[in-house]
Amino acid sequence: MNKIYLDNAATTPLSEEVIDTMVAVLKTNYGNPSSTHSFGQDAKILLENVRREVANYLHVSPAEIIFTSCGTESNNMIIKSCVNHLGVERIITSPLEHKCVAETVLDMKKRKGVEVVYLRPDSKGDISLNDLTEALQKSEKKTLVSLMHANNEIGNLLDIKKVAEICKENNALFHSDTVQSMAHMELDFSDIKVDFASCSAHKFHGPKGSGFAFVRKSSGLKGIITGGPQERSLRAGTENVCGIAGLGKALELSVNHMEEYSTHIKEIKKYAIEQLTQKIEGVKFNGRSAEMDASLYTVLSVLLPFKDPMIGLKLDMKGIAISQGSACSSGASKPSMVMMMILDEEEMNNTTPLRVSFSHLTTKEEIDALVMALEGIAESFKIENHDIEHR
Repeated sequence: MNKIYLDNAATTPLSEEVIDTMVAVLKTNYGNPSSTHSFGQDAKILLENVRREVANYLHVSPAEIIFTSCGTESNNMIIKSCVNHLGVERIITSPLEHKCVAETVLDMKKRKGVEVVYLRPDSKGDISLNDLTEALQKSEKKTLVSLMHANNEIGNLLDIKKVAEICKENNALFHSDTVQSMAHMELDFSDIKVDFASCSAHKFHGPKGSGFAFVRKSSGLKGIITGGPQERSLRAGTENVCGIAGLGKALELSVNHMEEYSTHIKEIKKYAIEQLTQKIEGVKFNGRSAEMDASLYTVLSVLLPFKDPMIGLKLDMKGIAISQGSACSSGASKPSMVMMMILDEEEMNNTTPLRVSFSHLTTKEEIDALVMALEGIAESFKIENHDIEHR
């Protein structure tokens, strides 16, 4: 069986060039970057070169890039430190955030008594910037706004430049989870005045266990992992040199090929929308995911016109790896919070959401195989419903 991978929003396969880079580092750069001898300094030079590369991509200072293990750690560090060290007493966020943001916000509410304000999305999954402005103007408490750039389930894009401007006008800090958009889009943080952002390398063909946080110099943020002075004293512990090298190579490849990769993926996404619309009667698309200019090009959220909680397993048995929602919620028995927010009761009871996420490796033949498999599943439901009606 030829296996097909269509779950790139969960993680992406490692690029061969990334593997080669990491293997070379494992063999030769085994020094501790904090050591003063040549072995340690060679590793330190490697880290700082990657840091400069990341900073150049974001148009920021290298001192504002803090290497972490992943987006989850970055988001935890930022939110918790804002409360613990910067005096944040109020967090404005949305029900559509990744679980690592949602759970960290709730933890700060429980442990520190932080006030939490949720901006309710509309049926398309959009957040009202007017609602954000009104929420900011309702309180004098020091506030952190935490809103993701690209939703990991429905792909909706937030105008983070405008949000940053609104936050600055109202003396609020702004954190954006940019895990899904980092290295897939041009991001200029000299122009987009976010205070904090996050990244995971495995979302753009880099290794798991390597990421970074963008922390604007003027913020005064402090670390939550204490110990040594690594990463500007914001993240103690010996750095993952091999993983950071892999992150750097993956970012280099993604940035250098961004136009080529994005053009290909957009064509694949458009083809998937066309084929699903033609072949699956009654199919819909969640949020803005089918609107090419309003969504992240790597994500398509499909709403199938029948209820089948086992569809992920059925497709997996056909050799197609796909997700019904966020990977962090894949084991849950109930729908994700995102789906609960944007679908009405009838849709919740009678439809099945499916997240298709693409990479530059995805082919039209793979989309054809997915559509054919879904056609077969949809037809079986038609036959089953027909038999029930005529009993």
